[in-house]
Amino acid sequence: MILFPAIDLKGGQVVRLAEGEMDRATVYGDDPGACAALFADAGVTHLHVVDLDGAFAGEARNADAVAAILDRFPGKVQLGGGIRSRADIDRWLDAGVWRVVIGTAALEQPDLVHEAAAAYPNRIVVAVDARGGMVATRGWASVSDVSAADLGRRFEDAGVAALLFTDVGRDGLLKGVNLDATVELARAVSIPVIASGGVAGIEDVRAVAASGLAGVIVGRAIYDGRIDLAEALAVGRP
Repeated sequence: MILFPAIDLKGGQVVRLAEGEMDRATVYGDDPGACAALFADAGVTHLHVVDLDGAFAGEARNADAVAAILDRFPGKVQLGGGIRSRADIDRWLDAGVWRVVIGTAALEQPDLVHEAAAAYPNRIVVAVDARGGMVATRGWASVSDVSAADLGRRFEDAGVAALLFTDVGRDGLLKGVNLDATVELARAVSIPVIASGGVAGIEDVRAVAASGLAGVIVGRAIYDGRIDLAEALAVGRP
């Protein structure tokens, strides 16, 4: 299991949102590159980075901050937020991003996912963000009539690296990861699934590892000191 500390970007700052709402942001720093370097020094090998402004705007809004992270972090960076065209995908992968995460475009432009996954095997991740089991898009501001499992099944044979499942109602609230819904999705598809949203403590990390999921994203629990990063990293190692 891969542990992904999260760096969420808003206005060039490192923040965490509550339930994906931009007006409920807590600022944790104004130097994303330095934050990434601290994670690297702590032994982190994978980061999950989100351009929150980009998710709402539909285009990159924190490109300089992402570049600073790529410059300071020697490990693998997974990036999402506003990536909705082939040009966006090409640009970020060429810039050194390990994997790009496609959310809104996966629902609205499924052919883009198939095309990109064919061109970049195992470097495209599909974000399955859900409110009440239904897929949310456009920075989680809109809720569709497509279920999480149905969206995942659309990409069974596409060659995507993983599905990233987030229970939007728990994100940033430290309520505990929605393990049941995440495992349910993993059982419905053959694609590896990464858990995200609501991780509150080390027991959540252990539960995800024990479930056989591919990874877990941890944000506020790390920044608030609720999780010892070294202990969490050790859980994820074989």
